[in-house]
Amino acid sequence: MSRLPPRRRSSSTPIWRADDRSGRDPVSGRFSLRDRATREAEEGARLAPAALRAADSRGRARPEAPDRMRTIFERDRDRIMHSKAFRRLKHKTQVFVNPEGDHYVTRLTHTIQVTQIARALAAALSLNEPLAEAISLGHDVGHSPFGHTGEEALSPYFPTSGGWHHASQSVRIYEVLEDINLSWEVRDGIRAHSWKIDPPPATQEAHCVRYADRIAYLTHDALDAVRAGVLAADEFPPAMTERFGPPTSSAWIGGMIDAVIEGSLAAGEVRMTDEVLADMNGLRDFMFERVYLSPAQRAPQAEAIDVIRRLMDHHLAHPEDIPASYRDNDADRVTQATDYIAGMTDRYALRVHDRLYGHPGMEDPAL
Repeated sequence: MSRLPPRRRSSSTPIWRADDRSGRDPVSGRFSLRDRATREAEEGARLAPAALRAADSRGRARPEAPDRMRTIFERDRDRIMHSKAFRRLKHKTQVFVNPEGDHYVTRLTHTIQVTQIARALAAALSLNEPLAEAISLGHDVGHSPFGHTGEEALSPYFPTSGGWHHASQSVRIYEVLEDINLSWEVRDGIRAHSWKIDPPPATQEAHCVRYADRIAYLTHDALDAVRAGVLAADEFPPAMTERFGPPTSSAWIGGMIDAVIEGSLAAGEVRMTDEVLADMNGLRDFMFERVYLSPAQRAPQAEAIDVIRRLMDHHLAHPEDIPASYRDNDADRVTQATDYIAGMTDRYALRVHDRLYGHPGMEDPAL
């Protein structure tokens, strides 16, 4: 018995028709279309009352027609991932300046880890995962080279505004320098992802990012400190090791995620249980004393500050050296120079400094 050949789809047969309301692929019936309208309807039925649904977003500074397939927050996530500022994170330091070795955390790997933790929290609490993901991916793009050292280096140039902070620069990048017209909620979450920023973010998804950021950097910085020989595994606060065991990323991260889930379900808002929060804050104090502000770190940090300030002073005196492609002509001279210097990767900052002044004593072996 002969078999009929498989039915071939003619070039005129659409893969998807706008008038097909079944949600099924009209060609084969093997797929089910989840367009933006379907996804927004699912959010309305599935997400918790505290969640921010995409359909309820305050929208963008410049109105745009909605995407056929993606919600507004999914679209923001994709725009951030394809931005130049996001790509530069791979060559920006997290804590240790120019570490030798391939396994130290960079600003990009930190961002990916924050995104994973924030999505885990949002999923467990029935919050909007794409919103948490978009905020996470964009939260650190404003960081200067050489980690938080850059904030110390740049703050004296902004005496009347309380210093310079990377969160504000992250928002500025996506509103001015690389304007991708993000939604209000994503920009607000990026603005206030740091716990020191007031007012706090408006969405519970952004509060997930706040916890995710702190959980991520404390755990991976602890492991990097052990890897660098700055700390021994048995030197960490007993409260943490007794609760979660020795410093391993999986045990510590999983334990703190569970504490946020438990605390949030009890409180009706995103928060960590009081006991674990106290232990986490104790770990943070310990890390500042023994790692972030340790005498061993001060020497390379001082060199990094000197590099950034020399670059600032040069470009303030020679604004013509600021590339036109990364200059806001409507901004004052200090802001223009800061936009350029803060956007540099570690190795690019060292390359420019080397060209202008010679080696600063912290050469990048990759150059």
